Amino acid sequence: MNRPVVIIPDLHGRADLLAAAVGYAADTFGPDTHFLSLGDAIDRGLHSVDCAELLLDLHRQGRATLLMGNHERMAWEGLKWYRRFQETGDPGDYRRALEGFRWWMGNGGESVRRELGGLTLERFPAPLAEYLDVLRRVVYVTASGEVVGEPPAGLSVLVAHASPPVPHRQYPNPEAAALWLRPFDGPFPLPSGVTYSVHGHTPVQAPVQVDRHVYLDLGAYETGRLALLPVNVLSPPPVTILYGPGDPGAARRYAAFGEALPTRPVPLPAAY
Repeated sequence: MNRPVVIIPDLHGRADLLAAAVGYAADTFGPDTHFLSLGDAIDRGLHSVDCAELLLDLHRQGRATLLMGNHERMAWEGLKWYRRFQETGDPGDYRRALEGFRWWMGNGGESVRRELGGLTLERFPAPLAEYLDVLRRVVYVTASGEVVGEPPAGLSVLVAHASPPVPHRQYPNPEAAALWLRPFDGPFPLPSGVTYSVHGHTPVQAPVQVDRHVYLDLGAYETGRLALLPVNVLSPPPVTILYGPGDPGAARRYAAFGEALPTRPVPLPAAY
């Protein structure tokens, strides 16, 4: 296997930018391009379910690997306990399901409820549940474009939503930490053979590198800017930035840190 892998950061309901990214990458990098979603495809924006369904369709075709973001983690919490309640009938499990559901609703999930015109644990949309079920936490991309769950023997790039998986005082489970930590929570040691890591989660004014960690979240849901990073295991290549409808000036509120990566702007046609 020798295929291009393109990383797509936080979409937050921008199904239009996702569709544009898939078309652009196929035209630019080839029809066998494999997409690697960094998570946080849902919440905040207007079309979370469409995002989830498009990513799920790519996953079914073998064209995408989907990672969990902290927003998917919150969405999954209530669903996990509700499924447990359906098996056990234990009121305690139902209480935990409602607590998890309220956690999500208070941190972005309300936008999904508005999008659907209503949402409960009892009537959780099947495509969104299936999307949450296939998400992974941490993966490694090899030089040939294989996506694996453990550090391979050769060179690779580590990819996770927020940070590399490291134990942290707030998140003793390293894979949980990989969903929540910010760049200033480091240092983040990388396994042997991993040349650099790639993350979203922390909105940045422009794609940046801090030590050996790359951050790509450009706040697509409000700025209309979506970063695309084709993986090169030797070093981060220039980042393509798709420019769609939005307010690029909103990025002034985002953090400015690290070393800016070279970028290539691509304005999208008005049809998008």
